[in-house]
Amino acid sequence: MEHLLAFLARGLVDDPEAVEVDSFEEEDGTIVLELSVAPDDAGKVIGRGGRTIGAVRTIIRAVSVKESKRVLVDVVDPD
Repeated sequence: MEHLLAFLARGLVDDPEAVEVDSFEEEDGTIVLELSVAPDDAGKVIGRGGRTIGAVRTIIRAVSVKESKRVLVDVVDPD
């Protein structure tokens, strides 16, 4: 799923080399994917009113349900 998130994010940003995805598992088994992009690209990933990141989260959620896992996607502050 990390690869899918990185692929989707690279298609949205101007600086695809700055896209990084880190993942870790919480105590309850939830997998958290942290997406970081260049500071100028954060708005492109989030989108107007959060629509773009909402769509990305929906895609990742659909894949995670298929794999019977709970996955959260967070956009990390580029600062």
